[in-house]
Amino acid sequence: MARVRVHSMVVSLDGYAAGPDQSVDAPFGVGGSALTDWFWDTRFGRAMIGQEGGAEGVDDAWLARGVVGVGATVMGRNMFGPVRGPWPDDSWRGWWGEEPPYHHPVFVLTHHARPPLEMTGTTFHFVTDGLESALAQAADAADGLDVRVGGGVSTVAAALRDGLVDELHLAIVPVLLRGGERLYDDLGPWPEGYGCVETAAGEGALHVRFERSA
Repeated sequence: MARVRVHSMVVSLDGYAAGPDQSVDAPFGVGGSALTDWFWDTRFGRAMIGQEGGAEGVDDAWLARGVVGVGATVMGRNMFGPVRGPWPDDSWRGWWGEEPPYHHPVFVLTHHARPPLEMTGTTFHFVTDGLESALAQAADAADGLDVRVGGGVSTVAAALRDGLVDELHLAIVPVLLRGGERLYDDLGPWPEGYGCVETAAGEGALHVRFERSA
């Protein structure tokens, strides 16, 4: 049975997963790049942007685990890009260039309809009827593989709050942001029903994995 997984959800020591004021120049918000500096040092991170090399330590191994067995991704609109409100046109095609790193169907939550966007190896579908609908469509598209909830903060929080996540991997980065989007503020009863099953100290982040226990 397909599982719903969250992987490599970066959070600061004070619980922020993004800084304020996301923009084209600051995809993770102002100051948010401090959450992802370690990511780009890994072999996995460099491969995502078409570069060679990178470290192959603990962090890299945890990142690589996050794509194994995943057949579709669900993400919030903020993760797809900084455009707000009705789509002015179809010119925004994501942060990733013409070959996104997913290589499977991606379902983007939005209040504003947009035709599917076909790119090299990945098609983005824009879902206007909510998270559960997006997860159901992703499960169908995954064809027996797992579904990954890719972010951003509000999307992951909603999935946890509604008990829709089977597995959660947090990458806790030793920085303090002191502002932005905080993951822990609106999770309802979570972590009730979940248990911590694995931890590991990486080169740039502490990795903590939770699984549904009830």
